[in-house]
Amino acid sequence: MKSEVRSPKKNREQFIRDYIPAHALDYCLELIGRYDFSFILSKERQTKLGDFRRDKQKNYTITVNRNLNPYQFLITFIHEYAHLEVAVQHPGSVKAHGREWKHTFKRLMLPLLNSEIFPDDILRPLARHMRNPKAAASSDPALWKVLQQHNANAAIITLADIAENENFIFKNRLFQKQQKKRTRVLCLELNNGRQYLIPEIAEVKRVG
Repeated sequence: MKSEVRSPKKNREQFIRDYIPAHALDYCLELIGRYDFSFILSKERQTKLGDFRRDKQKNYTITVNRNLNPYQFLITFIHEYAHLEVAVQHPGSVKAHGREWKHTFKRLMLPLLNSEIFPDDILRPLARHMRNPKAAASSDPALWKVLQQHNANAAIITLADIAENENFIFKNRLFQKQQKKRTRVLCLELNNGRQYLIPEIAEVKRVG
């Protein structure tokens, strides 16, 4: 299986149609047409849902994990698109999730904050989140939890669902959850006594 699928410029509508809520399609296509960039569907990544890249030649790339549910995919795409717009409009050095990005992300998300696109259980925490958006949706437990409930397999458990000092299995290794560090959690591997930072969005298994 290929790790990345690149969007053909001639068929971007079909490329994104199956990944976002139907009522968001025209808006996303309008955004896609504003700038020249590569759009890539990535395989599942434990550490991130998407990213934005800019090379030395100022070629821009947005990637989004293709396993996301439509609401996560849409939020992630707009999140990364906001990075693209900031890079184009502010070619100098600015903070990755500073005021320029926050302002742009909020503005781009505003037309999407309605019940035609997001169900009510997502819309309420999402609207609260967008008052002061964080670097990752996983940093907002209320929003992250309800987004996870819309996964095709809603039984998926992430590290965010594990209580502090509770044991869990990650990549066939036994850990104990310890202290949260922004979007990652300091965890103790019980077999070797070493500590590791694991993303809160990492899929894990409960013990017992």
